[in-house]
Amino acid sequence: MPLRERRDMPGWGPWSVKAGITYAHAPAEALSRVIALRVHLDDSREDNGPLRVIPGTHLQGLLSDTDVQRLVAQYDAVDCIVPAGGVVAMRPLVLHASSKAESDRPRRVLHIEYADSLKMEGGLELAVA
Repeated sequence: MPLRERRDMPGWGPWSVKAGITYAHAPAEALSRVIALRVHLDDSREDNGPLRVIPGTHLQGLLSDTDVQRLVAQYDAVDCIVPAGGVVAMRPLVLHASSKAESDRPRRVLHIEYADSLKMEGGLELAVA
């Protein structure tokens, strides 16, 4: 998550700086307060690398690599096929990935994240553009 400043807090990190903005991997509690809206500028089709999700996995919090592998083997992912102008709302904690594109068709998406507050635990504050 982009943050105004670094404050070492349990569950936050590793930290990085990209284009002058401080980022940290956030704990599940913070990520559960965020929703992402994916506005599709092009059709998302089966052949151009659509987003794939495993529904309901956002309820399980942060997952270890072992947990991810187990869930991927246990459940079928769902392709998010969306026409241009459509919107997908998702929680960042849901297991997701883009599938491999099998065509040259573009799949441009505007990804916008919203949080219920700029204020996070321990005085951390989200950075906004």
